[in-house]
Amino acid sequence: MNRNPPKSGDQRLVLDRIRDKQSELTAAERRLTAVLMDDSLVAGMQSITKLAEAAEVSTPTVIRLARKLGFEGFPDFQAAIREEIAARMKEPLAKLDAPSTTENKDHIVSRFAMAVSHNINATIDRLDPAEFDLVARLLADPSRALYVLGGRITRSNAHYFFNHLQIIRPGVSLLDSSPSVWPQSLLDMDERATLIVFDIRRYEKELERLASLVVGQGANIILFTDQWGSPIEKYAKHTFRTLVEVPSSWDSTLAINFLIEALVAEIQTLHSSTDRIAALEEMIGESRIFRSN
Repeated sequence: MNRNPPKSGDQRLVLDRIRDKQSELTAAERRLTAVLMDDSLVAGMQSITKLAEAAEVSTPTVIRLARKLGFEGFPDFQAAIREEIAARMKEPLAKLDAPSTTENKDHIVSRFAMAVSHNINATIDRLDPAEFDLVARLLADPSRALYVLGGRITRSNAHYFFNHLQIIRPGVSLLDSSPSVWPQSLLDMDERATLIVFDIRRYEKELERLASLVVGQGANIILFTDQWGSPIEKYAKHTFRTLVEVPSSWDSTLAINFLIEALVAEIQTLHSSTDRIAALEEMIGESRIFRSN
C-alpha cells in the first residue's frame, strides 16, 4: 500500500522530520522519538498500542506526534516508516564498519566494538545538525562564561571537555564535584552564563537540583545524557542524547566523547585560538620553574 502524501506535500524522510521537529516536541513526544530512532524506526512497525507501551506514552501522544510531523494520522505515519525502512534495505550501508566475522566474534572486544559502533551510529542518526551548529557557536562566544560539570560516571567527560575548552577560549570553569561549593559559582551565573552538564542513568538528584537553580539565575544549560533522557532535560535549552548500553555492568560514554570531540573541532574553527595557544606555549616555556630539570 502506498502512503498518502501529507497535507504539506513534505517529501522528507521520517527521520529527517523527527530531527527537524525535536525542539518543538513535548517530553513525552521526545521519549517516543527516542524509541523510534533507537531502532532506526523499526519500532514504528508495531501497532499503535504496542508502540505507545514501548515508549511509555499514551496512544494520543503517538497520534499527535504523527500530525506534528506532517502526516494525516498514525496509519499514514506507519506507511511512511514502512517505505523508508524498505528503501534503506536496498541501499548499501553507510555506517562505521562492524568488526569482521571471525572466530573471535564472541570475544568481549568484538562484542564491545559492535555495541560502541551501534551507539555512535545511532547517536549520529538522532543528532540535529542545526542544533549542533547553534551549540558550537554558543560555546565559541568568548563573552559567555562557561561552567562544566559531570556526575559519578561522566566526570571524566566533563574534565575532558573542560581541558579542551580552556585552551581554546577564556572564561571556562570546572565545577567541583562537591555540591557544598556550588553556591559560590551560582552567584556569578546570569543570562550570559552556560552550564554544560553530563548526566546519565542513574540520574543524580543533586545535579537536577543544581540545574533548577541555574535556570532560576537566568543561565542556560547544555545537557549531555543517555537515550532515555535525564530529568535535567526539562531545564536544558539544548540536549544531546547518546546511546550508552554495552555488554558490561557499566554504561559506555564513548558516544558522548564522540560529540565532545566533534564540538571541540567546530569551536576551534569558529573561535580562532592560534594566538591563545601560542601564548600558552610561550608561558609553558617561561614557567620552567614548575618543571623538574
